[in-house]
Amino acid sequence: MQNGGVYLSITYRLSELAWPWEPASTAATGWIELASRVAAALAVVGVIGAGIWQADAEAPERADTQQERAAAEPTTGSPPTSEYMVAAYGGMPYTYASQVHVKKPGTHDFTAGPIEWRGEPFIDPIYYGARVVRWFGEGRTGTMVDFTHSKAIAELENSTEFKGLLNGAEAPQAAKLGDVFRRLEFSHGHNMLTLNGLMRLADLHPRLSPYVGLGVGINLPHSEIQMRADNKRTYEYQMTGPVLQGLVGLEFRVPRMSYFIEYKFSFASYDAPLTGLDGTKIGLFADLYRQAARWLSGKPPAHGNLTTQLTSHQVIGGLGVRFAARPAASK
Repeated sequence: MQNGGVYLSITYRLSELAWPWEPASTAATGWIELASRVAAALAVVGVIGAGIWQADAEAPERADTQQERAAAEPTTGSPPTSEYMVAAYGGMPYTYASQVHVKKPGTHDFTAGPIEWRGEPFIDPIYYGARVVRWFGEGRTGTMVDFTHSKAIAELENSTEFKGLLNGAEAPQAAKLGDVFRRLEFSHGHNMLTLNGLMRLADLHPRLSPYVGLGVGINLPHSEIQMRADNKRTYEYQMTGPVLQGLVGLEFRVPRMSYFIEYKFSFASYDAPLTGLDGTKIGLFADLYRQAARWLSGKPPAHGNLTTQLTSHQVIGGLGVRFAARPAASK
């Protein structure tokens, strides 16, 4: 796993040298930047994969005896089978603009939008994820627990439309978002924890396996929200609602490890309580315990609720370690 971290760090630094990351001036520029980075990453994976694939093809020719061929077989990888995999990954998200609704009885009941979100995947805290995969039987179906740390930061400098009640009066038809919100982001982050079903498709090569998956789970963001009219911020981990995700990927298997590239689509429904509280020093679990205690008490959030939906495309690449493999039963 240490080597994987070094590889990710080197890849990131090289990416910075090739394309210094700056905020995109337009949506089109952002997509061009995203596509350029994805194309470069795929090119690197392709070059490495082609070299290993060629080495596999030449290995039997270099073996002079049956014993040498048998000894060489483990180094050429093995087809999918019953096994576990623990993996980590990095990536790049794009989140669609969305409507935001804020409601506090007697004070706010307005909708603002569309609000643009940026992801800043290479700025600390970076985009990352971790997963545990279990493949069953002959390795064609499996399950996965997947944790993704993304970010969604509202573009406060942009103007947007408002409808409804703001600070006890009619909201303006249009205003700069930063004139209403001091802060509106989920930057530590837009966290998603999902349980997924997986299916491997027909192998393209003994090493190369495409797969698809579908999952459901919960959002565990670090909500960082403050209205201009409020003297306190909401700055804590919360459970804000359900998330759905679908994915399609390609796994490249080497002895005991797998490289993978993947596209994920996620839809997250948010209902964030505006508590006006900072998170506990302990962090996630203590914050969630405090939130559960508030729910059970029936006490409404001091500053109301904020609801929205975050719909994202994500392109990821990662490295996994396989273990407890058991050969598939012979037919």
